[in-house]
Amino acid sequence: MSTTVLPDYSGGGIVNLLHSIGVACGAAPAHPAYAQCHALPAVQLAAARSIVCIVIDGLGEQRFNAQHPNACDCPNLARHRLGGLTSVFPSTTASAVGAYMTGLAPAQSALTGWRMYLQEIGQTLAILPLTPRCEVAKHTPAELPPLLFDHPSFFSRLQRTSVVFSPRAIAGSPFNVWHTRGAEVIAYGRADEMFAGLVERMHAPGPPRYLYAYWGDLDTAAHQAGTESELARATLAAFDAAFGRFLADAAGSDAWIVASADHGFIDAPKERLIALDEHPDIVGLLERPLCGERRVAYACVAAAQRAEFAAKLRQRFGHALHLHHSADLIAAGWYGNAPAHPKLASRIGDFALVMKDDWTIVDWQPGEKRHDMIGVHGGISAAEMRVPLIATRL
Repeated sequence: MSTTVLPDYSGGGIVNLLHSIGVACGAAPAHPAYAQCHALPAVQLAAARSIVCIVIDGLGEQRFNAQHPNACDCPNLARHRLGGLTSVFPSTTASAVGAYMTGLAPAQSALTGWRMYLQEIGQTLAILPLTPRCEVAKHTPAELPPLLFDHPSFFSRLQRTSVVFSPRAIAGSPFNVWHTRGAEVIAYGRADEMFAGLVERMHAPGPPRYLYAYWGDLDTAAHQAGTESELARATLAAFDAAFGRFLADAAGSDAWIVASADHGFIDAPKERLIALDEHPDIVGLLERPLCGERRVAYACVAAAQRAEFAAKLRQRFGHALHLHHSADLIAAGWYGNAPAHPKLASRIGDFALVMKDDWTIVDWQPGEKRHDMIGVHGGISAAEMRVPLIATRL
């Protein structure tokens, strides 16, 4: 049985890291208030002219355990590791990178996973590209952000000049544009280009600044080939080498360099994938297809059918998943501190299917192109929830 970890919002999570950065950059307090990061308080960060935050998508803390077989893949990052943090719930990019770009926990951003049912438009969308799963789009992606989001970007709240370095493929996407308001956005191709841009801004004269950079290649490699694949290892090793060169080039710039991640990973074997569409008696109880992730799925069920749905899920799949009433997870603080966003409840349905061990779940729709996914995340295993905190003062 794998170790489970719940998100820490009291001082040991990525939301707390963002609060430290926000206070250091003069941000107005958010509501509700979250504690600063215990390991890196604002008073330390504020002393530097530049604060640099690098998000390495998919880099779990377990990679830095001395017993990990591939711990040697990232010696430059490991040399500056202060410890670890937790991700948010669910431990997935939409929710966790959403935290980096808003400064908010999912309870306040209402960003709840890759697929989200959005009551205001009556459709389920993949939230990052803002595209529907198996339907004709009612709106273009460019039209959607003001309809769906009412939170300010993190950068718009800061008193420091902000610059965002984003991969060229997503820099101009409507989701990204909405969530980088208040910052200058620089699109890049390779990690070396990202680091060169950071060094240029760090050495440039001018007022104190906040530089944010997102790198997603490790996440892509782990999804496609697995967390310990040669592709994932080589991808991380190349980034680590570039990070080492970056620290040398940025020397003397009066900066705090902070690097962390949005989530970690596990590998999911095909034989432990539940294809819910093969169980029509259960699918027939759903009001709409599942939302969320393969590791945390949300089910909407009419009130009259909920007892039957819960009984069948627990009887048939109790070995593979924990079935929770979604409202209970809000009340227990899995998504963050109260009060929660008024849209949160509608976006996580009636039940949350939190997968055990390395189990996953999908419900393929008619005509939908099926695809394998070796590396997965979103759940509450330690491997998915724990991310490193890497920091050094130049």
